[in-house]
Amino acid sequence: MVEITDKKTAWTGKFLKTVLIELKNSKGEKFVWEAFKRQNCNGIIAVVPFTKDGQVVVIKQFRPPVEKYVIEFPAGLSDKGGESLIEVAHRELLEETGYSSPVMKLIATGPLSAGASTEVLTVFVAVNAEKTSGQNLDHGEEIEIITLPVKNFYENAYALENENTYIDLKLFGLFELAKRFI
Repeated sequence: MVEITDKKTAWTGKFLKTVLIELKNSKGEKFVWEAFKRQNCNGIIAVVPFTKDGQVVVIKQFRPPVEKYVIEFPAGLSDKGGESLIEVAHRELLEETGYSSPVMKLIATGPLSAGASTEVLTVFVAVNAEKTSGQNLDHGEEIEIITLPVKNFYENAYALENENTYIDLKLFGLFELAKRFI
């Protein structure tokens, strides 16, 4: 059995910190694992929004770590304090897309990159989402709203990929998990 024997912060930035996790494996061997952890964040959410008229809402935004645009579902951090994750899901959907939904259901929770990060993603499906306002983006955010038909979702999503744009690999699996609610 692996045992965590100590944790130390190696570096702290404005939004992230690097953590050194000291471990001992079942053979008694000690080693150190590096991971990053978000600062001032109590969770991460993503929302798979389905509209009343058979569309799926995705977003396109520039992601500096990969130096490209990424097609993904609306997502965000629980960093305002005192919000439940479902409240964060409603807020982020509205802020990033201008859509709101009367039905928001939890569909999955799990690590994003278990080998490098402490992040755990909680995913919700928004049913019967409709455009109710304009975007209310955070400083520095530039998000393009894209609606794709549920029918032929994969083909339409792949058509958005090019030399400047990745498709977030979570997009397809989360779509599959969420579509059972429509």
